[in-house]
Amino acid sequence: MPEGDTVWNTARVLERALQGDVLTGSDFRVPQLATTDLTGWTVAESASRGKHLLLRLTSGERAMTLHSHLRMEGAWRAYAPGERWTGRPAHLIRVVLRTKRSVAVGYHLHEVALLPTAEEEKLLGHLGPDLLGTDWDPDEAVRRIAAKPDVPIGEALLDQRNLAGVGNLYKAETLFLRGLWPWTPVSAVADLAGTVKMAQKLVASNRGRWTQTTTGSLRRGQTSYVYGRRAQPCRRCGSAIQKEDQEERITYWCPRCQPKPAPPGS
Repeated sequence: MPEGDTVWNTARVLERALQGDVLTGSDFRVPQLATTDLTGWTVAESASRGKHLLLRLTSGERAMTLHSHLRMEGAWRAYAPGERWTGRPAHLIRVVLRTKRSVAVGYHLHEVALLPTAEEEKLLGHLGPDLLGTDWDPDEAVRRIAAKPDVPIGEALLDQRNLAGVGNLYKAETLFLRGLWPWTPVSAVADLAGTVKMAQKLVASNRGRWTQTTTGSLRRGQTSYVYGRRAQPCRRCGSAIQKEDQEERITYWCPRCQPKPAPPGS
């Protein structure tokens, strides 16, 4: 699942390719928008909100937003006119947007929708504070997480209603750096604000680059502490990294650096 920084970076790709230009053609390969033609519309802004991509378009006084979600497999690529499209197989193309200087191609996109910009909150209003947004509010994120004290902290960090932009990578790495067992109830997390701060720091540290690292190293195989490292030695203590399902996702942790809390009263 793309993390918030990946979606933010993708928004910058579309910004450089399309922003300020008039669309000379569009092709929607999703049933709900199959007959839509955006020729003549101007791309006013490319933005992200958590894991959601927003292309804001204008035509006279009208303002519309093209919304898409990448989920696991989605991607946008930008090409010069006449350049070969090499991003993914052609049957995965869902959206094509053309201008005089660029062609933006959306592959395997999900939740593609076109709606009035004034109604964006109908799609996004449930989201918590955006980790990479100008209105990032850590206190509100903490308040939302703390409102469900029995939920495991690993699940709480992934809940986009609490804070928007954390995926499995940053969840696992945040919990390792904070020494938290992924199934620790929110109520048992001593410094919830510190955990939220760490998550935001990690996501923001990779904004603007495609290679994600939480260790500070960009070398292959050295970019994470626990994520994707099942059975490999912990970089701190040498214990074997564990991997297990957590709800519908998987998680990684070090059993020594992130010990299971002792039962109350033990």
